[in-house]
Amino acid sequence: MINLLPKLSGTFTKQVVSHVSRPIISDLPVLSSAIAIHPPIKDTSPSNLCRQIPNNGVTASYGLTSQSQVRFAHTDIQIPDFSAYRRECVMDSTKPNKDSDESRKAFTYLLSIGGSVTAVYAAKSIVHEFVSSMSASADVLALAKIEVKLGDIPEGKNVTFKWRGKPLFVRHRTVDEIETEQAVDISCLRDPQHDNDRCQKPEWLVLLGVCTHLGCVPVANIGDFGGYYCPCHGSHYDAAGRIRKGPAPLNLEVPPYIFKDEETIVVG
Repeated sequence: MINLLPKLSGTFTKQVVSHVSRPIISDLPVLSSAIAIHPPIKDTSPSNLCRQIPNNGVTASYGLTSQSQVRFAHTDIQIPDFSAYRRECVMDSTKPNKDSDESRKAFTYLLSIGGSVTAVYAAKSIVHEFVSSMSASADVLALAKIEVKLGDIPEGKNVTFKWRGKPLFVRHRTVDEIETEQAVDISCLRDPQHDNDRCQKPEWLVLLGVCTHLGCVPVANIGDFGGYYCPCHGSHYDAAGRIRKGPAPLNLEVPPYIFKDEETIVVG
């Protein structure tokens, strides 16, 4: 048998020695031997700050041996600056504001007047639109006036027209009717009116055919006085439309009308 122990031991010995002789860790830096001391941390908790608030009145003391004063207010307070909102005429603090008082008031008055005029014009437009919406429509306004050709009405006749939804009487009176009605003593009438006050021209009588009692339509050329008669309750009117007998309290109404020419009248 071959003894391999001496060879193996020699081999291990050489390798171990060779590895041990190598440096394993590099040189470490040497730290300072002085001990670092950190400053103490200030306690700024709410409870600690509350304990530092003075309980009694604050007094100020001064002297060579006294302690330093404690300041409880800052001197770096930011004062608000309103220069961006101020007018140029009052920017200079060395000049009194009375020097520019008139010019500033003039601008204020001008601005107020301009705003008032604008508001009034806007209100006028709104009111005009509101009132116009409640006014009569065009078709109603077209019927507000009516023209009557007088040449188509013979003497002694009464013609009925429609005006604003009501009957309109236009009577061509005779000479006898005119003389009779003008000779009536108005002191004996229930609603005293002279014939001349009810007719612009004596030969033409224009009336609304609505009884003043309860609104019935009278019948022309009949009755005790030869004018109009209301068949509802027996009111009698003469040829001037004046109440002469019956329950009606007033004369027949005379609408507004004008003579456009000798042969035409416009009612309304």
